[in-house]
Amino acid sequence: MSVVRRLPAGWLLDHLSFINRCGYEIGDSFARPGGVPLGTRAASTGDCPATSALAATSSSRGGPLPAPGDATEADGRRAKTKYVFREELFGVFKPRIAAAPEEQLWQGCSEVSLPETRANSNSEEHRQRTYSGKRKRKCVFNQGELDALEYHSKVRKLIWEGTLQLVQEGLKSGYLHGATAEQSCRKNVVPGHVSCGLAELCEMAKQFPAVNESDRRAVHVLGDETSVPEQDLLSCVTENSSSCTKIVVLMGQKYLVPPKSSFLLSDVSCLQPLLNYKKKYDVIVIDPPWENKSVKRSNRYSHLSSWQIKQIPVPALAAPNCLVVTWVTNRQKHLRFVKDELYPHWSVKTLAEWHWVKITRTGEFVLPLESLHKKPYEVLVLGRVQGDVKDALRKSEDVLPIPEHKIIVSVPCSLHSHKPPLTEVLAEFIKPDMECLELFARNLQPGWTSWGNEVLKFQHIDYFTLLQKE
Repeated sequence: MSVVRRLPAGWLLDHLSFINRCGYEIGDSFARPGGVPLGTRAASTGDCPATSALAATSSSRGGPLPAPGDATEADGRRAKTKYVFREELFGVFKPRIAAAPEEQLWQGCSEVSLPETRANSNSEEHRQRTYSGKRKRKCVFNQGELDALEYHSKVRKLIWEGTLQLVQEGLKSGYLHGATAEQSCRKNVVPGHVSCGLAELCEMAKQFPAVNESDRRAVHVLGDETSVPEQDLLSCVTENSSSCTKIVVLMGQKYLVPPKSSFLLSDVSCLQPLLNYKKKYDVIVIDPPWENKSVKRSNRYSHLSSWQIKQIPVPALAAPNCLVVTWVTNRQKHLRFVKDELYPHWSVKTLAEWHWVKITRTGEFVLPLESLHKKPYEVLVLGRVQGDVKDALRKSEDVLPIPEHKIIVSVPCSLHSHKPPLTEVLAEFIKPDMECLELFARNLQPGWTSWGNEVLKFQHIDYFTLLQKE
């Protein structure tokens, strides 16, 4: 279970545990005693194919990974290799900016009004200037910032009190703990660069020769092969229907595909293969690449305009009464757009706003709750597709209504925009065995279909460490 504690306020999640429980195991060959492979291509049985892709891979710890024939047992029984996500990528032990003593989580929840927040802006500016080494502009609020402050004044008490309760439970359980002297001196992990040319590949794919309709297929099921032609991955949904992880090699890079998962690697202009997949989804989670000034300046990430996001064919993908969950930045412009324009355009009724609160391993906010630059939380807007009333009522039987406000508290991954899993959080609000889809995904989950132009990004083998399992 990724849920460490559940309280009326929300959930404390262990994101790392969820990833590692996805079952990143690969069946290797039978071998003769002494570890000598039976052949140049490893044999396989059952759902777990042999995969020669392991042979030339280096582990994240710097040593070579064994070839499939090396992961064997002396009596010739079948062995398995197991991967786990790199624990250090969740090694967040210190806040990015230290909160003032009166703003510490442990001080309880005091009421802070909008005028008081503005009055404290000078001390906040000083802390951020000290942290970054750069002089910030004087605190003259524009309308967007005033709107954000007003919104924060409405939700901060719910976030503070709920987080405090969940952190206390996390400390009692031992999941959260005080930092050791070594950890206190350690900097938060900043992951090294892992080559990811997936978005560029999606752009290049537009120059591929068009696939004839007679040759077009809706799904490519992963078999024993490891190197899959780029055109196959980009022209239809790829499925791992087995109970073991598969490795695919794409542009010389290796990616782990967890069991019972499917994905489409494409950009927003090439969504037709997802529609050809002929599935209707009961849950759709969306993490749009929101447009903002810093993204435009940095030119590091692609982004979509509000108009482009509205063109995503959610109504064509959604089953009746589909639960739609959209991640929103703290810009009020984006939140209003989702509630007032996007959801009505998709015939989705807004039901609730939840918040993801980011904490350290010691139970502190990663940023001060009263920070004027960034907040330690993000917003989720939940709604349901409106359709046939009778069908909606039938689908809603034995399903709890969506509560108006909940918080999800977790230690964030150091990888940019690696969102926490919602599978177990949403389980009580949907029926079992529902079809689930994530749009603009950067990782895969068992039981889910995922789409995006970087859909395999966090599945890169360098983000995992190899273990042996007997």
